Amino acid sequence: MSRRDKAKNKTEQVKGTLKEVAGKATGDASLEREGKRDRVRGDLKQAGEKVKDAFHS
Repeated sequence: MSRRDKAKNKTEQVKGTLKEVAGKATGDASLEREGKRDRVRGDLKQAGEKVKDAFHS
């Protein structure tokens, strides 16, 4: 996994978590859903990169 991809995915995860927390704090269900979607997308991308690494090793 390239460092750039790993950093990009981690940024997406953190951004999603922040949006999710902000949505909960303000009662904004839309922002909370968007944050959860971003976080899960980052998680899935990280998992995909790990699978690719396992096959390349």
